[in-house]
Amino acid sequence: MTLTFKLRKANWSDGTPITAQTVVDSWVRTLDPATGAEYAFMVNMVVKGAEDYNSGKAGKEALGIKAVDERTFQVELVGPMAYAVDMMAHYAFAILPMHTINAKGEDWIKAENFVCNGPFILSEWKPQESLTVVANPKYWDAKNVKLSKVTFLPIEDALTAYNKYKAGEVDWSTGVPLELIDEIKLRPDYEVAPQVATYYYIFNMTRKPFDDVRVRKAMTISLNMQELVDKVTKGGQLATSAMVPVMAGYTPAKGNAYNLEEAKKLLAEAGYPDGKGFPKITLLYNTSEGHKKIAEWAQENWKQNLGIEIALTNQEWGTFLDTRQNSHDFQICRAGWVGDYLDPNTFLDMFLTGSGLNDGLYSNPQYDALVRQAATMPDGAARMDTLRQAEEILVTQDQHTIPFYHYVEQDMIDLSKWDGWYANPLGAHNVKFVAPKK
Repeated sequence: MTLTFKLRKANWSDGTPITAQTVVDSWVRTLDPATGAEYAFMVNMVVKGAEDYNSGKAGKEALGIKAVDERTFQVELVGPMAYAVDMMAHYAFAILPMHTINAKGEDWIKAENFVCNGPFILSEWKPQESLTVVANPKYWDAKNVKLSKVTFLPIEDALTAYNKYKAGEVDWSTGVPLELIDEIKLRPDYEVAPQVATYYYIFNMTRKPFDDVRVRKAMTISLNMQELVDKVTKGGQLATSAMVPVMAGYTPAKGNAYNLEEAKKLLAEAGYPDGKGFPKITLLYNTSEGHKKIAEWAQENWKQNLGIEIALTNQEWGTFLDTRQNSHDFQICRAGWVGDYLDPNTFLDMFLTGSGLNDGLYSNPQYDALVRQAATMPDGAARMDTLRQAEEILVTQDQHTIPFYHYVEQDMIDLSKWDGWYANPLGAHNVKFVAPKK
C-alpha cells in the first residue's frame, strides 16, 4: 500500500522552504543506525524497508519513501495499516531542519540555532527551569495563532505545580497532587476526563526471581487494584489487569485479576512458601509523592499478603529514565504509557524484541509475530483479534507487566478564562488553539 502526501507551501522559521525532499531526508536521518533514534522502531513498523535500513541490513535505497516532486512525497507501507496516518503524527516522523542540522551539527537544538515550522518558535530555553516560545510569523496559519508567548515550566512535583497554579503563577497545570485529591475534586477549575493511558510496573525478566512466571503472577494477583483506585488514587482511575484500554472495536486482554489464594499457591510452587527464602527485591520509581504512595501501598500488600519484603528507591526523572531505559539496572520499575494514537498497537509495539521502549527486555517470538502480523492486516475484527492474542501473551501468559489502572487526565485550568482547550483521550493539547476569552 502506498500513501501520497501533498505538502502545503510552507517555510522554516528562518525562511528556508520545506520540500518533499526535506521529509525524505528527515526520515532517513531518524532511521540511520548512526543516529540511534529511540523511536525509530515506530517508523520501522510502518515504512517498507525501514527495519532493514535501521538495523544495518540494507542501504537507504531500500526505504519505501521518495520525493515525487517539490511538494509531493510517497510512502510505501509494510501493509494496509489503517492507523498509519494517525501514527505519522507522532514526532518519530517529524520533519527536521536538515539545513540547520548539516550546518550546526549537535548544536542545532540550541535556542540561537533552532528553527521550526510550527505556530511557535523557541525563544529561550533554560534546561530544568523553563522553555519559552513566541509566535512564529512565518507559520502558514500565523493569523489564527492567538497567543504571542507561552512559557513551559518542567515541574516534576505535582504539589509544587498545584501551589504555583493556586498562586496565579501558572495558568494551566497538568496532573494533581494525590494527597489533596479530595479537596481538588471540589474545585470548579479541576478538569478530569478518561485517558487512553495505563499505569503499570515492569518486571526485569533477566533478573531472578522474575525469570519465573509463577513469581510474576503471584506478585500481580496479590494486589487488589480496585482497592488502590478507591482508597489511594481516588481520582476516577479505572482499575485494570490489561495493558490496553478499551478502544473502538477492541476488547482488552483478560489479564490476571486479584486472587490472593492463587497468589500464595503460585509463590509456594516457585519455592517461596509464605515468602520464606524470597530474595531481597527493590522497587524503583521516579520521585513523586503520588508514585511514592502507590509504591508504599504495593509494598505493604506484598508483605501482608505474601510475606515478602520489598525495598523502595526513587530517582529524579533524568536519572530514572537512564536507569530504566539504558542500563536496565532494576528489578521492578514503575512505568506509564499514554497512547500516541487511538489503536491498540501503540501499547503493544513497545514490547517487541529490541524495541527502544522495551525497558524490561521482554522477548517472546510468538508475541513479536502476532504484533507484526497485525501490522500487515486491514482494519477489522480479525486484526483486533490478532492484537488481543498478543496482549494475552504479554499480560495473561507471561505477566511481563503489572497493570494497575487506566489514567484519567487531571488538569487545573480555569475555562471561564480560556478558549480552545479541550480534554481528550490522548491528553494532547495544541496551544495554537488556546486564547483568552473575550
